Amino acid sequence: MAGRGVARSCVQTALKAANSLVGLAGMAVILYALWMLRAWSAQAAHLHRHLPVPWFIYTLLGLGIVMCSLTCSGHIAAETANGACLSCHMIFVFLLVILEGGITADVFLNSNWEEDFPEDPSGNFAEFKEFVRSNFQICEWVGLSVVGAQALSIILAMVLRALGPEREIDYDSDDDAVPARLPLLRNQAQHGSNYVETNLPRRSDSWTLRILDKANK
Repeated sequence: MAGRGVARSCVQTALKAANSLVGLAGMAVILYALWMLRAWSAQAAHLHRHLPVPWFIYTLLGLGIVMCSLTCSGHIAAETANGACLSCHMIFVFLLVILEGGITADVFLNSNWEEDFPEDPSGNFAEFKEFVRSNFQICEWVGLSVVGAQALSIILAMVLRALGPEREIDYDSDDDAVPARLPLLRNQAQHGSNYVETNLPRRSDSWTLRILDKANK
């Protein structure tokens, strides 16, 4: 049981570390989206006209929020080791990985992948493409690290679910602890009855002597 508890603690720590990496990536995406949204709002205010909705900015913002939400749920699931929480966490992370894999496959396998996305009025999508192309190796390692952390999170959640939550001995009532104290109570009761039985004749003899003395007087 001790080895099982140590293994559970190690898996919980590793799951929290993997979720933390995903959460850091999510916070970076949120900050980048907020910076682009601020620049877009300033541009719209300068032009004094209503501009189309920048879908790329809101998509990145939603992606970052989802990643941070998955990190919070993963920490809760890792701490409680609850089967339902771990299952929900695995399902949502798996869906996110499938979505990321589908977009990546479309980009690399489809030569006209840009036509699958709507036109971005803010121009940030074009700037992001140029940044990725100029720093492809760095972006590749970052993307692989995030996807690897998500896949590791699924595997660790499966292992932790198999180990199950930590079981604690909990008494439903005080009756479960009574048998351990019964011998002591019985001994005390026996000693008390013996003491009463030994003292009763002495008290009766003393009362008899007093009555006889008074009668003689």
